[in-house]
Amino acid sequence: MEVRYYRDPESGLPHISGHGVSEAEVEWILAHAAEDGPCANSSRQALGQTPAGRYLRVIYVPDEEGPGVFVVTAYLLAGKQLQAFRRRQRRRKR
Repeated sequence: MEVRYYRDPESGLPHISGHGVSEAEVEWILAHAAEDGPCANSSRQALGQTPAGRYLRVIYVPDEEGPGVFVVTAYLLAGKQLQAFRRRQRRRKR
């Protein structure tokens, strides 16, 4: 799957780097998402845990043609968002 990233116009780096997330982590979550569902407009969100134990939310837009995606942003889940995700995962395992 081809993964493209939104790049910050000032730095030229992927926007995710400003949130302390690497491209490898994003690609892992996209391939192994615990949850994947619709988000605002035509975008989708993938939530999951990296092999290093970090919980991430990845916001992306699927390419209209082909299996690629355009990653808008990704960030660490924390606080109530993380609690809600963990709760959903515990309920799913029952």
